[in-house]
Amino acid sequence: ASFHKREEYINKIEAEMPNIHLEFLPEYSPDYNLIELVWHSTKEYIANRLFKSIEDLEYLLHQLLNEGALIIKWGRKLKNKGDTIITI
Repeated sequence: ASFHKREEYINKIEAEMPNIHLEFLPEYSPDYNLIELVWHSTKEYIANRLFKSIEDLEYLLHQLLNEGALIIKWGRKLKNKGDTIITI
């Protein structure tokens, strides 16, 4: 969010916490955002499946995201191609 880079906030952080050094990420950096890997792995797992109901889909998502059934390939890299995220 752009307000994170407002000069007044940066000055306050520098004044009150001199041992903190701020590093800003590029605007779109999926390799640094772990949730991108989680969502990509989740979508990959449920793609091309037919669900009998929304409840079945919700149940599977719950199993994947909350019960540890999802296997995430942490070593994969993500690249942004327009609105599409492609793994390499």
